[in-house]
Amino acid sequence: MAVPIAVLDCDLLLYGRGHRTLDRFKLEDVTDEYLVSTYGFPRQFIYYLVDLLGATLSRPTQRSRAISPETQILAALGFYTSGSFQTRMGDAIGISQASMSRCVANVTEALVERASQFIHFPEDEATVQTLKDDFYGLAGMPGGLGVVDCTHVAIKAPNAEDLSYVNRKGLHSLNCLMVCDSRGVLLSAETHWPGSLPDCTVLEQAALTSQFETELHKDGWLLGDSSFLLRTWLMTPLHIPETPAEYRYNMAHSATHNVIERTFRTIRSRFRCLDGSKGTLQYSPEKSSHIILACCVLHNISLEHGLDVWSSPATGHVEQPEEEYEQMESVDSEASRVRQELLLTHFS
Repeated sequence: MAVPIAVLDCDLLLYGRGHRTLDRFKLEDVTDEYLVSTYGFPRQFIYYLVDLLGATLSRPTQRSRAISPETQILAALGFYTSGSFQTRMGDAIGISQASMSRCVANVTEALVERASQFIHFPEDEATVQTLKDDFYGLAGMPGGLGVVDCTHVAIKAPNAEDLSYVNRKGLHSLNCLMVCDSRGVLLSAETHWPGSLPDCTVLEQAALTSQFETELHKDGWLLGDSSFLLRTWLMTPLHIPETPAEYRYNMAHSATHNVIERTFRTIRSRFRCLDGSKGTLQYSPEKSSHIILACCVLHNISLEHGLDVWSSPATGHVEQPEEEYEQMESVDSEASRVRQELLLTHFS
């Protein structure tokens, strides 16, 4: 006799057909220590994200039983901070690996939609002056509006045979251009550039350059390393310092530039999906770029909420060394004049 085989819907058995949303996991049922160790963030921070993203994550769906915003956010945070879709992560909140992937996609896009809300340069004069004062207090570098640098994030090889994502080490990556303030808060983040592009070319083509050249930030500048060309709005170190003033300038520049190097390290430390310890991001360049940007948004929100990642011990995978670069020499006479004036005025 044939035995009928029924495919059981476990969610249906557990929750019934009348439930529109599956509340598989309750934040109030676990400790803050558990949330931080498993999802990387404490309860109040997660509640904030639920308030921020809840409406977007509750968009109408054709499915009879949608996953709650809270569960989607936990799934995404679990992936961002662990870099893994391990079964235990899905088991903890009661969803499958496929659902985990959908949750990460949904939360990522919701965060990317809000990137300009959390990542931007200050506009009012008082905040700009505070930005400069903080940089000056850090290492004595006047006029600082931000520190700029690039960092590579490894991705899987695109389906198309596109060599533009192969960097100088022969690995597929995205070259991400970022600017931060003296606390490590990101002021700009462009995460979509192909890994084959050198830092100077990324900056040349970036929206950041257009922003500074069209808005004419005459009373300040960014600080960048020698992989970039000197510009009137971008101060780079002197290649071969000779005078005491030039040595003092380079020392102040180096100490200030270290802020963004620390920022890169701590972002990778908090968001393990970016550090390579679990392998490359297994997404297309576009989706990988969005995941990186989503982590940048979370980085800024965490600092806004007093969660200082610099005070957290770094564990696990050690960041891979960045791309080597050639020393760039400026051909901009006006930029050279601005730097020389800075040397005479503040470092002589």
